[in-house]
Amino acid sequence: MNNLTFDSRKPTDFIAIGRLCIDLNANEINRPMEETLTFTKYVGGSPANIAIGLSRLGMKTGFIGRVADDQMGRFIVGYLEQNQIDTSQVIIDQSGSVTGLAFTEIKSPTECSILMYRDNAADLRLEPNDVNEEAIRNAKAILISGTALAKSPSREAVFLALDYARRHGVVTFFDLDYRPYTWTSPEETAIYYKLAAEKCDVIFGTREEFDRMERFDRNDRHDDAVTARRWFDCRARIVLIKHGKDGSIAYTNDGQCFAGTIFPAKVVKTFGAGDAYAAAVIYGLMQGWDIPKAIEYGAAAAAIVISSHSCSEAMPTVEQIERYIRKCRSGEGE
Repeated sequence: MNNLTFDSRKPTDFIAIGRLCIDLNANEINRPMEETLTFTKYVGGSPANIAIGLSRLGMKTGFIGRVADDQMGRFIVGYLEQNQIDTSQVIIDQSGSVTGLAFTEIKSPTECSILMYRDNAADLRLEPNDVNEEAIRNAKAILISGTALAKSPSREAVFLALDYARRHGVVTFFDLDYRPYTWTSPEETAIYYKLAAEKCDVIFGTREEFDRMERFDRNDRHDDAVTARRWFDCRARIVLIKHGKDGSIAYTNDGQCFAGTIFPAKVVKTFGAGDAYAAAVIYGLMQGWDIPKAIEYGAAAAAIVISSHSCSEAMPTVEQIERYIRKCRSGEGE
């Protein structure tokens, strides 16, 4: 068992809030973007990927966000619906905004980058009035991500959602999801991340993302245990710190610490791993699993996604994760 409690009477398992965008992943891999001529279109954005991941794992999932009134916005809504995600809280923005685009460069399995177009992005137009209290009240858990805190009115909408969640006993997950574009300064990032993290039950992030959030804290040694204690002093019950190929480490507010499993993978690209990890870990926690089993599922899901060309399209099912774990345990994994 873990130290989270989810209200089984609530009809919706999980709602993600925030970024909905388009990933354009390079088809010509192992070359720079300057030489890449074709890309494949997928739904993207960390909250979107995590919601899709939870839905693939059999959870009843919804989304709160805004999309542009254009072909890309319609593509996103259609894809969410194809994946059995409730889009009743996804609003078509009428302000003339556009859908955010992320072009990916895959130079090698370890050298990948993203070229973002986020000017006037529809997802950052999410307003407090868009956040339906009843929808959140009916959910067992919600997830916010750091990108949605980068601009107003989106950041105010996120804080209102957190207030509704606390009012109605909804478990809150925070994916730090730091992206440098749209933020105006490191100081702004640290302040708003801190204000959000203080209201959340479970916090996910890389060591580098926690360092950005703790810019004004005294953790010069970047010590994971110090980080965990800092957020346990607020509301957090679980803090998960990711270290890339070196795995992850999970801390609980009752003093326990668990090192994550590392699975082999035929790496195609590095992005998408964190979203798959988060979806599978959240699934495990919501099933009442103990922390080691949940983060093992997360590691396996991450290995599956980085072995694929896409992120959202590659989010695995329970059967795929279990098959991958069995294969790796038998010595057949790659």
